[in-house]
Amino acid sequence: MRLDLGEVMHVFYWDSIVTPEIYIIGIGLKGPGLPNWPTAQATLIHGGFESLRETPPGVASLLPPTERRRATRVTRLALDVAQEAIGNHDPSSIAALFTSSGGEVGIVHEIFNTLAGPDRRLSPTAFHNSVHNAAAGYWSIASGSRMPSDSLCAYDDSFGSGLLEGLLRLQEPNDRILLVAYDVPAPYPISAHRSMTSAFAVSLLLSRDPKDQAMASINWSYRPDSARVLGLNDPGLEALRSTNPAARALPLLEVIANQVVQTLFVGVGMQGSLCLEVRPCY
Repeated sequence: MRLDLGEVMHVFYWDSIVTPEIYIIGIGLKGPGLPNWPTAQATLIHGGFESLRETPPGVASLLPPTERRRATRVTRLALDVAQEAIGNHDPSSIAALFTSSGGEVGIVHEIFNTLAGPDRRLSPTAFHNSVHNAAAGYWSIASGSRMPSDSLCAYDDSFGSGLLEGLLRLQEPNDRILLVAYDVPAPYPISAHRSMTSAFAVSLLLSRDPKDQAMASINWSYRPDSARVLGLNDPGLEALRSTNPAARALPLLEVIANQVVQTLFVGVGMQGSLCLEVRPCY
């Protein structure tokens, strides 16, 4: 008899979870022509997305100057959306989850090129930045946080996997948790096998405290099957959603922006999915 991991998890674990309502109290975003969440919110409501525009570069202003010079494009992008989502909250007291399908794919490409060349000496800075938890490490420096942080990867379901992990963490004593999802296009020849048109990053600050000023609330459940994920009506946004794993967050963000009650599904890997019932809190 063949055992399916999703079915085993559902039988022995998920049925025992009573999921409280979770609140989204902060959002950060950078995408093509979308420098922040307010701009993205207006685009998701009124349209006008321009898919050919560049994703604004990250600044990582929270980092000390020395670390900022070492930080990569990927790290700067992740830290900027994390900072926007945190807002006026104290980041040093909030645990974090970073999730990306490719992470520092550009740095890894440079290392491969070096190892394939005549001079195989690696740059210590490049090696330092190549690990998958580089962005999380820089965030701990920028925020001064000694709270736990994790770095995840689940290919196209990296955002959903990170969101599920965050929702599960909030079943524990954590009052808040920061989720950061990010992905950037890979250089050639990796791009021939992993096509991505634009860089995109999003961050959600999640809370289980109903007294927090929230944008939306989520009731959620896990399904051990691949539920049908609805696309976006705007063809440019749909192309972004379908090519960048971090942009799988866009349907959820569209619901939040338009302040409607809606049930939607997000893939979480292993043929499983999250069922999210989203309600506005404005």
